[in-house]
Amino acid sequence: MENENQMSEEKRSEIEDLGTTVADGGHIRIITVIGQIEGHYALGEGQKSTKYEHIIPILADAEDDPKITGILTLINTMGGDVEAGLAISELIAGLSKPTASIVLGGGHSIGVPLAVAADRSFIVPSATMTLHPVRMNGTVIGVPQTYAYLRRMQERIIGFITSHSRISADNLRRLMLNTDELANDVGTIIDGGEAVACGLIDEIGGLSDALEYLKNRSRQG
Repeated sequence: MENENQMSEEKRSEIEDLGTTVADGGHIRIITVIGQIEGHYALGEGQKSTKYEHIIPILADAEDDPKITGILTLINTMGGDVEAGLAISELIAGLSKPTASIVLGGGHSIGVPLAVAADRSFIVPSATMTLHPVRMNGTVIGVPQTYAYLRRMQERIIGFITSHSRISADNLRRLMLNTDELANDVGTIIDGGEAVACGLIDEIGGLSDALEYLKNRSRQG
């Protein structure tokens, strides 16, 4: 009983501190990406955030743990730091173990690469995803150089998304550069059905669908 209580306390601590837990008897690692993805600078108090210095070692540990047979990412993010988001996405894409993702609520901005990085991506019907060009805040010094940097970063994101989904680069750029939908911005908001129809996400589905996918992959060896 003492061991069970200790394990329960450890599990509760993982959920509260890092937003991670396990399913399928401890064989599937579940990771949450919520709020803003925090990068090199800490966000202010009161803001929900996902810290890349937490997610990266969790993923590395899951890859190295022989007990873990699959990794599921639950996504409800407004976006955030581009480089941190891409770093996590690349790490997920490079895992040898089966991976799945579910977009719940929102998978906006840099949350899009995170969603498509998994072997199989799911989205609930009511979720939305915002596709828009790379943006930056603050003082800009050397305007031509900054534009060139943003353009290269944009192409990195487009290249990653198109290599891990079925959407074409031309269609992705069209959605990102749409000027008719967002009143104060450039881009497009799509719901779950539209995300699947354009090839960005693999299928409509929820938690049970993603877990079943990972369990089937583990049974297949």
